[in-house]
Amino acid sequence: MAKQEKDTLTTLELQIMQVIWRRGTSNVNEVQEGLEQKLAYTTVQTMLNILERKGKLKRKLQGRAYEYSATVSEAKALSHAVRDLVDRMFGGSSEELVMSLIQSRQIDAEQIARLSKKLDEQGGGEE
Repeated sequence: MAKQEKDTLTTLELQIMQVIWRRGTSNVNEVQEGLEQKLAYTTVQTMLNILERKGKLKRKLQGRAYEYSATVSEAKALSHAVRDLVDRMFGGSSEELVMSLIQSRQIDAEQIARLSKKLDEQGGGEE
């Protein structure tokens, strides 16, 4: 499996990860309950196992059931998703992404000014 495929989450994988990030360590039943769309127990179990193979989750046997916990933070997953979007749709150019947002009127000059001010307050975006 290519690294990019391993880092990229499908829509359903992301929904499952969001349950884990929100609830913390969870078993299949708890993840199933936390999903907005109702899925079969076996479907949730399969998806959790896929996420474990991808390295996004780790599992530990608790009694007779596995409990799953995230090995990747929500921020890191978001960063991978944005990088994937920029690479695939904008040839790796973040500037092209921003231009697309401006041209499609999804962001305006006021919002850009607010974001620029916020970035300055955070020390140029460096942590």
